[in-house]
Amino acid sequence: MWWSWNLPPSEAREPFPFLSIVITVRNEEAHLASLLESLVSQEPPFEIVLVDALSTDRTWAIAEEYRSRYPELFQLFRERGHRGAGRNLGVQHARGSAVVFIDGDCIAQTGWLARMREALSQAPVAAGRTAATGTRAFSRLERVELYQSGKDVTYPSCNLGYHRDLFDRLGGFDDRFVTAEDIDLNLRAVRAGATIVYAPEARVLHQMRATLPRFLLQAFWNGYGRKQLTEKHGLLWAHYRYRQMLQSQRSPLAYARLAAALAGYFTRLLTALGADRRIPPESPGTNRSDRPQEA
Repeated sequence: MWWSWNLPPSEAREPFPFLSIVITVRNEEAHLASLLESLVSQEPPFEIVLVDALSTDRTWAIAEEYRSRYPELFQLFRERGHRGAGRNLGVQHARGSAVVFIDGDCIAQTGWLARMREALSQAPVAAGRTAATGTRAFSRLERVELYQSGKDVTYPSCNLGYHRDLFDRLGGFDDRFVTAEDIDLNLRAVRAGATIVYAPEARVLHQMRATLPRFLLQAFWNGYGRKQLTEKHGLLWAHYRYRQMLQSQRSPLAYARLAAALAGYFTRLLTALGADRRIPPESPGTNRSDRPQEA
C-alpha cells in the first residue's frame, strides 16, 4: 500500500548515511564551478551524479576538472534530452537510498545536505528553501503555487529530495515535459499518499535570468509546461489560489510574466491540437531502460 511511504514519528528512519546529489546541466559554464564548490564541502557521505545535456561551452570541462580533483565523489554522464530525462539517468546510476536534486545555476548553502538528510528521515519527499538571487526585480516575484489535497506541489527540483524507492515506484520524472516535470512528479507523489515535508533551513540560492527577454522566455516555457500538466492530469484551475496569487503579484513585471506564461500555455494548446503530441492522462512517468555508460 502506498500510504506506507509516510512514517509516524515513532517509526521515523534514521538519517540516511549516504545521499546521491543529482544534477542536470546544459551550458552552465558561468555557474557550475560555484555550484560544485558549494557541494564538495557538504556533510559526507554523499556522491555527485552529474548529467550534461551535450553542452557547447566549457560545462563538461569544468565537471571533468572537479572529477579529477574529487574522483571518489563524482559520476559524470552525457546525454541529450530535457531535464526530466537527465535526472532519471542520474537516479539510475545513483548509489544512495535517497536522491537530492539541485540545478547547475544554484549554490547550496552551508549545512544544506545535512538539513535535507534530516528531512528525508521524516518523510519520503523533502523540499528545501530556494531563494532567488540576481536581478532584484525578478527575484522578488513568487512562484505560482498549485495545490493537491491541500499540499503545495510546486516545490522546484532545484532543491528537492526523494526516497529512491518512492521515486522508482512513481516511474521517475516524465521526460516528455519541457518544464513542470517536477510539479508532475510531486503531484503524483501526493496522489499516491506521500507527504512532502518543507525544510526551510535547507537553503539554496538560485540565479535568476539576467535579462528581461530571458526572464520572459523562461515564463513562456513555464506556461507551456503548465498546459502539459492539464493534458496529463485534467483541468487544474481549481487547484490554484488566485486571490493569494494576485495579491502578491501586482507589479508590471508580474503582469508581464503572467502574459508570457499565458502565451506559452496557449501555444501548447494550439500546437498540440489534432497532433500526436498530447500527454495522455493515463501515461505514467517514464523510467528509461537504455543506460549510457559513464563518461
